Amino acid sequence: MKGDYRPDKVLTRNKPNLMIHRKAFPMKQSTAKWLWAMVMITPPLLAQQSAQHPPAPCTIRSVEFDGWQAKEVANDWVRLTFVPQLGGRLMQVAFDGHSYLFVNPVYKGKYISPDEAGGRWINYGGDKIWPLPEGNADEQHWNGASTALDDGDYTFAIVSQSPRCIVRLQGPPDKPTGLRYSREITIGSDSPEVFFHAITKNISGHSITWSVQSVSQYDLADANDPKRYNHDFWAFAAINPNSAYLNGYHVYDGFATDPSFKRGGGLFRLNWKYLENEVWLDSTAGWIAVVDGATHYAMVEKTKYFAGANYPGKATVIFYKNGPSLRMTADGMPQLTSTSLEETPFYMEAELNSPMAVLAPGETYTMDSQWFPTRASHAQIDTVTDAGLVIKPLTAVRAAENIEISGGFGVFFPGELRVFMYDAEGTERYEIPLESVRPQDAIDVHQTIAASPGIARISVHLIDTSGLDRGALGEVSLTTSDEQR
Repeated sequence: MKGDYRPDKVLTRNKPNLMIHRKAFPMKQSTAKWLWAMVMITPPLLAQQSAQHPPAPCTIRSVEFDGWQAKEVANDWVRLTFVPQLGGRLMQVAFDGHSYLFVNPVYKGKYISPDEAGGRWINYGGDKIWPLPEGNADEQHWNGASTALDDGDYTFAIVSQSPRCIVRLQGPPDKPTGLRYSREITIGSDSPEVFFHAITKNISGHSITWSVQSVSQYDLADANDPKRYNHDFWAFAAINPNSAYLNGYHVYDGFATDPSFKRGGGLFRLNWKYLENEVWLDSTAGWIAVVDGATHYAMVEKTKYFAGANYPGKATVIFYKNGPSLRMTADGMPQLTSTSLEETPFYMEAELNSPMAVLAPGETYTMDSQWFPTRASHAQIDTVTDAGLVIKPLTAVRAAENIEISGGFGVFFPGELRVFMYDAEGTERYEIPLESVRPQDAIDVHQTIAASPGIARISVHLIDTSGLDRGALGEVSLTTSDEQR
């Protein structure tokens, strides 16, 4: 059931753990014997997990979705549903039974061709790509209407089905922009990671300049009452410390004092409220995160940031909030626009921009991005790493010959958390496996581990089921309980 948050899926670590003696280090003889015995009698956790629960191969099949003929690409974690006819849209992403994307109920099962649209923008919802900058002043701006790019009938092709599922959606040529879009989407069988490879091609006989934008519409309706919006939905991006924008962000449209916007801890924090607004960030971190505090599901979108590149309006990230806005009547009086859910539904667009690309005739430009669905025990986050979402930063407090560690995380890959321990000279001394973890579980670590007095620093890494180190979720120097007070 959508939005079914189960408290038992928050994993709290309170168990004693084995310690692997990696390098020689002075310690009591009795301690060394105990550590060696634990290594000898405890089988590797990852080997056990992989042998007992091998992932099923990913699949590709034809399905019906909300009245449309669709294609489904799925694995044990994630299910992607595409409707090629609707501009090649990815209409829905489901992870662990939770659906993320907005699907416009007004157009379910319908298709309105660009010719029939007559210049209107037909918003079906879902996820797609389109060009920037937007506007109607000249040919170097895209007017945002229903065109071959956004509403053309795309072809669907299977590029590969083993060991990874790769599909390609290719659109028709669009004469006004000179562009032709295609996008390849990849999933494997060992994680919920989704990889997007967007290709823009100049099909005209002259040079053109465009940015490509990934546009994801997230559903903001309350899971229990669709006539209300979710008051605990958040979006995050890292603020550029050398931002060209006042306050680290630029309100392009809507109220500059919109109560949705907050900042703190180096992050821009958006708590969604039902007011139309568009805000731009020149973030250099290459990620955005959305967290549903009501259901504890999260999504992280990533793309590469290119230092020194020319981004449209300097913006690398854009958040658009759909909602009513203030307009002036013919007699100069302010008036709030429609709050009808049919006309103004609950959704937010999370947008990642590429740099502006100059394309000669026949040239192509590519933009790669990744999605990582995961869980979050709280609506607020601290940062994003290669390994996962950091909800509560890692802490490590020494007490006698033990270290008390804690932290809250959402991981991007199944595997196990391991603690790496370093002495004051930065030499790695020990590696301690904590426990197996999964992306569908919010992880709350509270652990006491044995450690020699010489340990000065620790880090916690995610090791996936193949044994690959996916990176750190945190690294800290040890403190004492007195320093914590």
